[in-house]
Order: sequence, then structure tokens, then C-alpha cells
Amino acid sequence: MSSPDRVLNAAVLGATGTVGQRFIVLLSQNPMFRIHSLGASERSAGKTYRQATKWKMSDLMPESVKDTVVKPCDPSQFSGCDVVFSGLDASVAGDIEKAFIEHDFAVFSNSKNYRMFDDVPLCVPVVNTDHYAVIESQRQKRGLKKGFIVTNANCSTTGLVVPLKALQDKFGPLKRAIVTTLQSVSGAGYPGVASLDILDNVVPLIGGEEPKMESEVLKILGGLTPDQSACAPLEGLKVSATCNRVAVIDGHTECVNLEFAGAPPSIEEVKQCLREYTCEAQQLGCFSAPEQAIYVAEEEDRPQPRLDRNAGNGMSVTVGRIRECPVFHIRFTLLVHNTVLGAAGSSILNAEYAAKKGFL
Repeated sequence: MSSPDRVLNAAVLGATGTVGQRFIVLLSQNPMFRIHSLGASERSAGKTYRQATKWKMSDLMPESVKDTVVKPCDPSQFSGCDVVFSGLDASVAGDIEKAFIEHDFAVFSNSKNYRMFDDVPLCVPVVNTDHYAVIESQRQKRGLKKGFIVTNANCSTTGLVVPLKALQDKFGPLKRAIVTTLQSVSGAGYPGVASLDILDNVVPLIGGEEPKMESEVLKILGGLTPDQSACAPLEGLKVSATCNRVAVIDGHTECVNLEFAGAPPSIEEVKQCLREYTCEAQQLGCFSAPEQAIYVAEEEDRPQPRLDRNAGNGMSVTVGRIRECPVFHIRFTLLVHNTVLGAAGSSILNAEYAAKKGFL
């Protein structure tokens, strides 16, 4: 267990990919972490980071990592690391992350492989940090002393659960939600969606995305078993998702129709609830926690990706067009930065929270 104020040595797995690059940008600006080691495929191992990487971030590659030699994703190569961030593709993440956990590393993963395990927190750090309580059970089941894994959610799920959590906490159970997403191309990684598929076009399918949203929301908004050994998905809420890829670089837009189980609040009560929502990570003073978790846009044509995706340094969700729904109770449009709060930023804030609470 470390002091919550100690600078932690961080490793990034999948460091050459787009999520790995976002990890590196954010970690290089974060006083809680020092980038210690970078891991990637055998193809990249042995090269310097600048040689191995096609840099795709709008921020410049940090000088501190340019000449770092990339390692294979073998836990024996990562001694001295306090925390491991995984931006690995799901096709390889399962076995690699398992190996790091079994070598007693604390792993914070953006990959989907362990999200739905009942003893693994699926944590959006501005929503459900109470799920960290299952880590003790996770360690016991796996015979671990210090190691554990925390996953963050799918990028589109992340944006949705933030306002849903605020509304659920304030006004009681939710009954039905329909969400239609307009998801940016960065969510598909690099090289991602072919230009002839996305330019002048909308692609009305993102493979596997809809069932992920529909199941992850229930785990995140749910609670824990009485003995806190496992997550207990929310019962009573039904979610229907339709996911589309659009020609936007960063920022997922989501149109939501929502029904409450009880009497609905007024539109002004909804707006006030969203503005006032706070989370434990903010209260603890975590570096990456946004000052405002949810921004309410009063302009009738907001949020928009180009104008609103960087709210709260990309760690806030912007909600606008809040109005009554003739079928359900309310409807609104939200925007989340899919590679910050929706990916690397969540993993980093999860680790900050873990450090503050003595898990590292």
C-alpha cells in the first residue's frame, strides 16, 4: 500500500495504438504518475517509441517517451511499475492482462475482456467507485496479494451512465431508456473505418456495440451482493441501444429517451439535478476529476462534438436539449469525449481513486 501522494511508476500496454497514445498524453501531464515502461507487440518491441509509433494525437509526442525502448508485454519485463494501464486490443488483452494480474500488478484496463466478470469492477470513476469493494474478494479468489484488475466501460456506455446515475440517485428507479448514438471514428482505432465507408456517409452498425451498452449500463448502475463479493446488476431498467458511426474525429453524441419508474421530475428539476451532481473522486481531490461532472447546455443546438468534447478537459459529460418526451418522460442529447472520459481518462482517474483509497 502506497502513500496517496507518492508519484507512481506507470506502464502502458498497447502503447503504440490510439488508446495507448491517449494514455501517454494524459499521463505525461499528470503529477501522480511517471511513465516508467511501455509495452506493445513483438513487432514493436526493441524499437524506440518514436520508431514504433504512428503518432495520431493532436498533442505532440512527449519528449520523455520518444527514446523509451518498447518492451514485449511480458510481466517479467515490468519490475518497478506500481500500476499498469492497458490499451490492448481485445483480441490479445485477455491472456496478457491475466498474466500481469497473476504477477501481482494492479491493472487498469480499457479492454472489454473482464468487464462483465462479477468480481471485477466495471467502473466509470465519476459514477460507481463503490464497486471497488469487490477487489478484496477478487484477490481472495485468485490468490493475489497486491494485484487486481479494474476495467472501465465502453466509450458510449460511459457517456450514458453519468446522467443516468445522477437522475437515478435523485429521483429513484429508472424504467426504460432508448439511446441512439452517433459515434466518432476515433472509437474504431487506427486505421479504423475506411474513408470510402465513412466520408459522405453514416454507418448504421458498430459490431458488438449495442449489446455491450445494454448490459454494461445495468452492471454500472447496479450495486453489490450483501457480502460485497460480487457486483449485482440493476434490475428493473431496460435499455435499448442503436449505434451508428459518423464522420467526426472525436466525441460521441447520444440521443436518449428516458422513462422513470415513478412520477417524473420537471425539466427544471432534471437540469438542477444534473448541474449539482458530484462524485467521490471529486470530493477526494483526484487530479483528473472534473470540476463539473455534467455540464448542462442551455443553447438549443448544443452539445456539438467540435465545440463541447473538451469540457472539463474531456472528463465531463455535456447534456443539452432536455425536454419532455411524448412517449417516455424526458429526452436529451449528451456528448462524451470517447478517448478521454470514454477510454484512457477513465482508467487514469480509476487509478488515482485507487491510490487515494489505499488500494495501491
